[in-house]
Amino acid sequence: MNRPVVGVLAVQGDVREHVRALGEAGADAVPVRRPAELAAVDGLVLPGGESTTMSRLVKVFELLEPVRARIAGGLPVYGSCAGMIMLAGTVLDGRPDQESFGGIDMVVRRNAFGRQVDSFETDLAFAGVQGKPMHAVFIRAPWVERTGPEVEVLARVSGGVADGRIVAVRQGNLLATSFHPELTGDLRVHGLFVEMVLGAAKEAGHAADAQTIEEAVR
Repeated sequence: MNRPVVGVLAVQGDVREHVRALGEAGADAVPVRRPAELAAVDGLVLPGGESTTMSRLVKVFELLEPVRARIAGGLPVYGSCAGMIMLAGTVLDGRPDQESFGGIDMVVRRNAFGRQVDSFETDLAFAGVQGKPMHAVFIRAPWVERTGPEVEVLARVSGGVADGRIVAVRQGNLLATSFHPELTGDLRVHGLFVEMVLGAAKEAGHAADAQTIEEAVR
């Protein structure tokens, strides 16, 4: 597989920006609004936007349970900002009826950095990528309050009132950031995710080959 097919959940949020970044990072990016479109992708991006609106619209588009099922089946998924909230096992300060896809064993606080006027930019050391610190844009962003034992912390804020707050994590095939790499032109997070998608496809292929061999020798 040279260029994996990566879907971008297209019910609300920064869809075009993620499609562009994924294309430049080596994937064929497609919008996903229907279960049939979801079934055809090798990976999925949950864009930044408004998590309560996204939570409502995925029910309208009948995507809530299909996405949950594909996450449980090992689909690589990356969520930025609102997408991080949608991947959280527990969401603080959300609406009582708000639902997430879950998948990452973490507690996320919605709008933790404050309102739109409190949006900011900073540089982060990001584990797992090469090069200089990553310039990160935070817009009404969440942060991670707690993580489970299987969650790898990739980045924390350094300095200021939010010093030490977790803003990027990975658990298996799931990746999440509080910030918006699709807005900066830095393709390293999207490149990391494309590598995750390719790795998952290769692993699935090996598993299928092993099953075929096992069936052949029975």
